[in-house]
Amino acid sequence: MHHIILDSETDFDGWRTAARALVLNDVTPADVTWTVRGYGPDLSEASTAEAPIEPPQGTFNVPAKFVELAKTAILHRDAERFALLYRLLWRLRRDHDLLDLADDPEVAHIHAMAKAVHHEAQRMRTSIRFREIGREHKSHFVAWFEPQHHVVELAAPFFASRYADMPWSILTSDVCAHWDGHEVSITPGIGKAELPADNRLEEIWQRHYAAIFNPARLSPKKSRNLPEASTIKSTSESATPPEPAMMRRAAESLSTLREEAADCRACHLYEHATQTVFGEGPQSAQVMLVGEQPGDKEDLAGKPFVGPAGLMLDRALIEAGIDRNKVYVTNAVKHFKFVPRGKIRLHQKPNTPEIKACRQWYERELASIKPDLVVAMGATAAQCVFNKLTPINKNRGRLIDLDESVKALVTVHPSYLLRLPDEDAKAREYQRFVEDLKIAAELLRKRAQAAA
Repeated sequence: MHHIILDSETDFDGWRTAARALVLNDVTPADVTWTVRGYGPDLSEASTAEAPIEPPQGTFNVPAKFVELAKTAILHRDAERFALLYRLLWRLRRDHDLLDLADDPEVAHIHAMAKAVHHEAQRMRTSIRFREIGREHKSHFVAWFEPQHHVVELAAPFFASRYADMPWSILTSDVCAHWDGHEVSITPGIGKAELPADNRLEEIWQRHYAAIFNPARLSPKKSRNLPEASTIKSTSESATPPEPAMMRRAAESLSTLREEAADCRACHLYEHATQTVFGEGPQSAQVMLVGEQPGDKEDLAGKPFVGPAGLMLDRALIEAGIDRNKVYVTNAVKHFKFVPRGKIRLHQKPNTPEIKACRQWYERELASIKPDLVVAMGATAAQCVFNKLTPINKNRGRLIDLDESVKALVTVHPSYLLRLPDEDAKAREYQRFVEDLKIAAELLRKRAQAAA
C-alpha cells in the first residue's frame, strides 16, 4: 500500500507528481491512499516508506482538459477528490475519450465538483464587502468570507485587478489573501473572532446597494445571509418607481462597469487583444443582444458588432422591426481570441474557462440594464446566458424564462450566416434569423400594450 501525503488541501503540483509516478509504476488506485499533511491519520515515516515509489520511467499523455478539470476539482472539499482524480487518470491512460462519457458516474461526479468550485468562486467575487480599517492615517480594507470550497487563491486575482489601487485583505478560516498594490500574498487562515471591528465602509455600501437593487429580482432564500439583507427587506417593502436621479445613478453604474472591464485580467485573452470591447446601448434598453466575442474590426474599434456580422445584424433587426439604437449589444467574452497568420488574425472560439471567467461582466450588465429580453446569438452566448451548454436548434424559436421578469431567446450568431457557402441556404437561414428576431419584436409590442 502506498500512502501519499500532500502538503496542503490544494496541492495540485504534489498530487500530479505523485500520480504520474504511481501510474508509471503500475500502482492501481486500490493500492493508494491520499491524505494531507496535518490531517487524517498520523502516518509514520516507516509506513509511508513501506512501498516506495520507484523513479518514473517513460511518459504518457492525457487530454489537456483533464489537467484543467483536475486543477479545479482539487479545490473542492470532498475528502475523496484525490483518489477520484487518480482513478480517472488511471482510466484515461487506457481510454482517452473517457471524459466525453457524460453518463459515466465518476466523470459526472468530477464535473459536478468542478462546477461547484466555479460557483463558489463566483459567489466570492459577488458577495465580498470590504470594510475600511484605519491604520495610523493609512487605510486598509478588510473582508471576511466563509468559503464552501478552497477558492480563495483562485478568486484573489480578480480582486487584485478590480481593487488594484487599494490595499486589502480577504480573511477566511482556510487561508487569507492580501494585496499590497503589487502582488497577492497568501497566509494561514484565522478565526472569525480575530476580525477587526471598525466598519466605516458599511454605511456607504448600504446606500449604494439601495440605489442599484431591483426588488423584482428579490429571492429571500438567497439574500437573507448577505450583509445588505436589511437593506433588501426595507427596499423591497417600500419599492416605488425609480426617480430620475436614481436612474442616473444606474447609468453611472453601467459606465463604471465599462471602466472596470477595461482593466479586466480574469483570463489570459487580454494579453494579445487590443482592448476590452464592452457592451453598448441605452441604459433603458428592453432587449439585450449577446454575441460570442469581438472580431478583428471590433477589437480595433472598441465597439461590438461593427464588422460584417454587425452589418448582417443591423439588416435583420430592421426587417424584424427592431431599432438597434434602442437595444443593448454585448458579447459573452469581451476580448478578441485569435491566432495570427501573417498579417491576418484568425478568430478562435472561446473555451469554457474563458466564458466562465468573463461571465461576471454579462451578469453585471444584466443587473444594471434590467432588460425584458435577452437574445443569445450562437452557442457561446447561449452557454453564457444559461451558464451551461445549450443546443441552439433544440431551444431556438421560443421564449425561455430566465427569472420572474426576464425572458431569453436563443438563435444563431449572424457570423454563421456569413459562413454558409450556398446562397440558397444562406437566404433560408437568414430568414429564420429574422423570424427569431420577430419573436423579440412581438414581445416588446405586447409589453408596450400592457404598459399603456
